[in-house]
Amino acid sequence: MTPQQAVDRLLRQLAIERGLSKHTVAAYRRDLTGYLAVLEQRGVTDVAAIGREDVAAFRGALADRGLAASSVARHLSAVKALHRWLVEERIAIEDVAKDERPPKLPQRLPKAISVSQMQRLLEVAGGATLGDGEAMSGAVSDGAAVDPARLRDRALLELLYATGARISEIVALDVDEAASLGEHGLLRVTGKGAKQRLVPVGSYARAALDAWLVRGRAAFAAKGRGSPALLLGARGGRLSRQAAWEIIQRVAEEAGVPGVSPHTFRHSFATHLLEGGADVRVVQELLGHASVATTQIYTHVTADTLRDMYSSAHPRAR
Repeated sequence: MTPQQAVDRLLRQLAIERGLSKHTVAAYRRDLTGYLAVLEQRGVTDVAAIGREDVAAFRGALADRGLAASSVARHLSAVKALHRWLVEERIAIEDVAKDERPPKLPQRLPKAISVSQMQRLLEVAGGATLGDGEAMSGAVSDGAAVDPARLRDRALLELLYATGARISEIVALDVDEAASLGEHGLLRVTGKGAKQRLVPVGSYARAALDAWLVRGRAAFAAKGRGSPALLLGARGGRLSRQAAWEIIQRVAEEAGVPGVSPHTFRHSFATHLLEGGADVRVVQELLGHASVATTQIYTHVTADTLRDMYSSAHPRAR
C-alpha cells in the first residue's frame, strides 16, 4: 500500500466510522500532505518501508520551516495517528512514530473581557431603532422599523455568551432546536465528535432569540429556499462561520472593545461563571470539555484576577 492510499483510507475512516467533522478531516489531510511530500522525496513508496528515520526527517523539515511549536505538535499528532492506525489495521507491524514527542507548548491563558465590556458589546449588537427608510421590510416594533440584521446579530452574540458554545455549534443550530427553549430553557448543542450537551439559556438570550424569530428572520428567509437554519445570512441560507466572525469584528469595533474573536465569548462565559462561584466541573459540562484539565486553565485566569485585585486594593500588598 502506498502512503497516499493509506492516508486516503484513514481519512475515510475518520469521516465515516468515527464521525469527525469535515473540517477536522480536512485539517488531517492538510497536515499529512506535508508528510507525504517528505516520504516521496525520500523515495518511500510503501508504508511497510517507512522507518523511524523518515518520521524524524519530517520533524526536521517542520523545524526548517520555522513553524510555531503548536503547528509542529499538530502535524506530528496527525502523523502519529496515521501510524497508530496502520498498526491497528495490521498494515504495518511497528508504530514507527510512537516515540516522537511533540514540542512543549507555552501555556496560553484564554483572553476574556470584563462583564461591562461584554454588556457594551451586546448593547451595540442590538443597534438603535432605525427610520423606515433605513430598515428592511417586515420588522416593526412599537411603530418604528427595526433592522432584522441587528436582531440577528444580537441573537448571535447573546447565544454565544449565554451558552459558551463554539461559533460552529451556534451557526449549526436549526429553528426546531431553538423552539424547545420555550419548554425547559435548555438548548441542545452538538459539539466535537457529534457529542451533544444541554446548556441553559438565560432570559436575555431567549428574548433576543424571540425577537429575531418573530420580527427578523422572515426578511432573510424570503431571500432563500426555506433553510431550516436558525441564523440566516444575506442570501437566506445558513449563516457561515466567516460571516459570523465578520459580524463580531464589526460589533467589537463599534463598541470600542479590541481583540474580540468568537472564542472570546466562550472564554468570557467560563471565566465569568467561575468568578461568580460556579464549580469547575459544572463549567466543564457546559463547555463540553472531555477532561476537567482543559477547563482548569480558566481557574488560572480567575486566580490572576484575584491577585490583581488584591495588589491594587490591599494597603500592604506590595
